[in-house]
Amino acid sequence: MTAADVAWMLAAFAVVLIMFPGIALFYGGMVGPRNALNMLMMCMSTLAVVSVLYVLYGHGVVVGDSLGGWRVIGDPLQHLGWTGIYDDPGDGSIVDPYWFSFYVLFAAITVAIVASAAVGRMKFSAWLVFSGVWLTLVYLPLGHQVFAFDGDDTKGGWLRNVVQLHDYAGGTAVHMSAGFGALALALVLGKRRTVQMRPHNLPIVLVGVGMLWMGWIGFNGGTAGGANFLAQFAIMSTLLAGCTGMIGFCLVERVRDGHATTLGMCSGVIAGLVGITPSADAVDALGALFVGFASGAVVAWAVTWKSRLGIDESLDAFAVHGIGGIVGSLCVVLIGFEGAPAGIRGVLLGGSWDIVWREVVGIVVVSGYAFVATYVIARVLDRLMGLRAPEEHELEGMDLTQHAESAYDLERT
Repeated sequence: MTAADVAWMLAAFAVVLIMFPGIALFYGGMVGPRNALNMLMMCMSTLAVVSVLYVLYGHGVVVGDSLGGWRVIGDPLQHLGWTGIYDDPGDGSIVDPYWFSFYVLFAAITVAIVASAAVGRMKFSAWLVFSGVWLTLVYLPLGHQVFAFDGDDTKGGWLRNVVQLHDYAGGTAVHMSAGFGALALALVLGKRRTVQMRPHNLPIVLVGVGMLWMGWIGFNGGTAGGANFLAQFAIMSTLLAGCTGMIGFCLVERVRDGHATTLGMCSGVIAGLVGITPSADAVDALGALFVGFASGAVVAWAVTWKSRLGIDESLDAFAVHGIGGIVGSLCVVLIGFEGAPAGIRGVLLGGSWDIVWREVVGIVVVSGYAFVATYVIARVLDRLMGLRAPEEHELEGMDLTQHAESAYDLERT
């Protein structure tokens, strides 16, 4: 571990942190002007809630030794309160306080994605409770399944160690869990009483996308663990997939609707970035171009589902993150390039079909668990405390009724 490795990882942490105001602006610009601040508050609050719970018990659940050897969840007491992690080895290496904090960002951005399904109709207090429960019962167990690796027979997560799922930086545990969780939450909440589907500020949306893209460089590049070849390779893939995600989404819009849109361009970038997250170390440059294009095109088609099914899943987290994550995960086993750091040869390039079932099992387990568990959590909390805001709050707008402020004071000059 060199000083360059440490410097890069510190920089990666900083740009990943930028993703939180980025996703707040991205989603905030996509909603109506009376709910913009509510969306910002929901996104930013996840960082606070997750940080506290992650210090108390979250890190142990994700990377701790599997309880009972079942490889389902880690031991929440193993890193309780992050005690005993502050020794300085004196060799300039990256230490536990950094790694633990980096995992916090992964967890918090996942919860923030789910918030998009609740805007304009969920009480802010209910969101705070829901976000903590969802983190505990959905993300943390899935994080253990996907991220906890250990050669020991009893320590690592089941999907990572037994099924041998390949997920470079969270296409399953982060994006699929958030996408399918958002869908389940939207179904429990029901349709908004006043559906404000038109974005109120597309320039803000574009700024948010730029911040997210920058953060994704740290997200995928930082997963490499240092300033090494893998980090550089992942950054290349992340750039290319974001670009072709834009193209794929806009092309479908042009064919389907007769025009490409700014919102579609922005959504396509995110779809491409979601797709490359599980495969950034497994495909070459041409593969990254394909991953982004396929993710953008499929997501553009998938966003039409909710209107046909009558589902009010406000900001398309299910399509962008759930479906986009599935596309990216399948690309690992379909077009994996053996010369990439992961060393996976996709079946379309002559690889073994044995790798396909492993990826499919991971997709089914993560998406199925996230959807069912989220639905149950939302139903129970709705019974206990009520998730929906009063009708008059929805009609007047959540900014004024939940937060006593407005994003735009048009009466003053």
